[in-house]
Amino acid sequence: MIIVTGAAGFIGSNLIQRLNQDKFNFIIAVDDFSDPVKRKNLENKQIQEYVDREHFFDWLDQNYHEVEFIFHIGARTDTTEFNYEIFDHLNVNYSKQIWRKCVAYQIPLVYASSAATYGLGELGYEDNETLIPQLKPLNPYGDSKNQFDIWALEQEEKPFFWAGLKFFNVYGPNEYHKGRMASVIMHAHRQIKATGQMKLFRSHNPDFKDGEQMRDFVYVKDVVEVCLFLMYSRKHSGIYNLGSGKARTFLDLVTNTFKAMNLEPQINFIDTPIDIRDTYQYFTEAAMSKLRSIGYEKPFHTLEEGVADYVGNYLTTERYV
Repeated sequence: MIIVTGAAGFIGSNLIQRLNQDKFNFIIAVDDFSDPVKRKNLENKQIQEYVDREHFFDWLDQNYHEVEFIFHIGARTDTTEFNYEIFDHLNVNYSKQIWRKCVAYQIPLVYASSAATYGLGELGYEDNETLIPQLKPLNPYGDSKNQFDIWALEQEEKPFFWAGLKFFNVYGPNEYHKGRMASVIMHAHRQIKATGQMKLFRSHNPDFKDGEQMRDFVYVKDVVEVCLFLMYSRKHSGIYNLGSGKARTFLDLVTNTFKAMNLEPQINFIDTPIDIRDTYQYFTEAAMSKLRSIGYEKPFHTLEEGVADYVGNYLTTERYV
């Protein structure tokens, strides 16, 4: 059995599809399954059992001897949420409990961290574990992820293999349910389809021109390939960046979205909303040498390749993986 938490979510459902592709069909899907839109992410997938996240630990105590691996992808990911109690429960304490169960039952673990832990990037974007306690996330979500990374590194008792993955700006199929937190590509496709144009946030930083804010956009299909690599190798425990390794501008992203839709770019700029302006990241880029150093050799999709696949094969027809 392989457990995937956050199973009905964006990355979790893509991971299950990729596991099924490699003939792993005894999947335990853990999530809050109350959202009917999210449940569509799991249609046509081979899943042995659905377990509500609040009942998961009791389930694991009864079935741990059959579990081969845990992917803990589930989390509250809303960067505009400022209720610390929600993050303490779902992102910090829930993750600690999973860690302790993996130690007790000797189950290998991969969990989702986030590039939001890097804040404004004052210390750069190197996945150097000695710097993690010094990072300054910009919101409670990033803070919760960093708190757990720090806690994990401090533990004397660890699973025999574990890895935390700092996801950068992940995009791709099965994010229809994410609303405001969906990728810019999905928002762009919907806006362009409806209006023929796209509005981007204006820069409020004199070091960046409008639309030239830069992020490390990584295609979800690359993310799940890394997850499988770690499951197969089970060596070199630690915390790793997971981005494409190449920062690109929002103009690049939107221009490629227009191209994938066979339309000429029509781009306008609007002010960044006040509620996120002070915590807005103008540049992120994952240093990927650490992951490469442990043997991961597959190339990542370029932005052009990822956008063309996502728009052409999924968004155009609202198809799921």
